[in-house]
Amino acid sequence: MRLVLMLAALQEASAGGGEIGFMEAYKKSPWFLTMNMVVSVVVISIIAERFLYQLTKYRVNSKEFFSQVKKLVTGNNIDRAIKLCEASDYPILQLVKAGLTHANKTPDEIDAALSERFSELKPAIERRIGSLWSLANIATLIGLLGTVTGLIATFAAVSAQGLSQAEKQRLLSLGIAEAMWNTAFGLGIAVACMIAHLILSQRAKKLAHELEATMEKVFNLLAITNKPTGY
Repeated sequence: MRLVLMLAALQEASAGGGEIGFMEAYKKSPWFLTMNMVVSVVVISIIAERFLYQLTKYRVNSKEFFSQVKKLVTGNNIDRAIKLCEASDYPILQLVKAGLTHANKTPDEIDAALSERFSELKPAIERRIGSLWSLANIATLIGLLGTVTGLIATFAAVSAQGLSQAEKQRLLSLGIAEAMWNTAFGLGIAVACMIAHLILSQRAKKLAHELEATMEKVFNLLAITNKPTGY
């Protein structure tokens, strides 16, 4: 019965042009919207940082770079190859350098050095991407809490005593606006998190695969050209 009354009152409020904007809903009950604003700032920061990391730290053309290293190694000029890797702190260069610094060692030692460096570099590729799923759930639940509080306020407005019809309609509109804005804000953040997670995780897998492929190429190159007596 209360739900029927609420919907009827809402229809009357809408017919009277009682549209409530975000700021009015925020002023009425800012707590859950503010919490989701904080979550959105964290989400934007993580997304921006991860995209920036992937676009800057992995902008090296791995095929072209490895071909240069291969020429130097096959020309028995490993020192110059190492200096080439020291030109920047890009992960691919660090991985290749880890193999080159063990070029005069046994294949097992080269493989161990490459594997160790790879295990140190890989977590940085995946860092904080998984947290986007948790933030999506948190934003949704915060939005749901705001929705529930808005609906509670709406039911209270319908059943309030001593208020004029205009006052009830105003409180009803505010309650519905609070509920809907919380729902929309929470779901909007969640959708953004999921889309960003999908893109970033796919890019991270691609970059990790590229690192792994480079590691195998370096090992094969050094295992073939390795000379136990020195460079």
